[in-house]
Amino acid sequence: MNQIENKKDVVLFDGHCNFCRSQIEILRRLDGGKRLVFLSLHDPSVKVDYPDLSYEQLMDQMWIVSRSGERFGGAYAVRYLTRLLPLLWPAAPLLHFPGLMPMWCFLYRQVAKYRYRLAGKNCDEGGTCSLHHSGRVASKPPAN
Repeated sequence: MNQIENKKDVVLFDGHCNFCRSQIEILRRLDGGKRLVFLSLHDPSVKVDYPDLSYEQLMDQMWIVSRSGERFGGAYAVRYLTRLLPLLWPAAPLLHFPGLMPMWCFLYRQVAKYRYRLAGKNCDEGGTCSLHHSGRVASKPPAN
């Protein structure tokens, strides 16, 4: 990671997920390139720079690694962003209201679980996809 990236919070996301990529584009616009660096979990440097985060953890939810090294995953990452980005400040009270975090975590997990169904998968490796997550997220439920 270069010097500029060390001075910014890093957002780790599923770069093969169209839904995730569209949400990251919104975050880019909200941030204006000032506070965040975005990195796909499929980038080889992620395994080297963040060995404490397993592939399964990264596939389950978006992660933010703050400049100080703190890790925030899923709904906690979204909550962190509401404090960091001024355009998200209006949403901060909802994510900081006492007792509501379990509900936000549940809702985040549901969206993350079905993200490929929401917008599909996008693989930049010549049109072929490797198995991203042991089929758990991307597979269809068995027919009854």
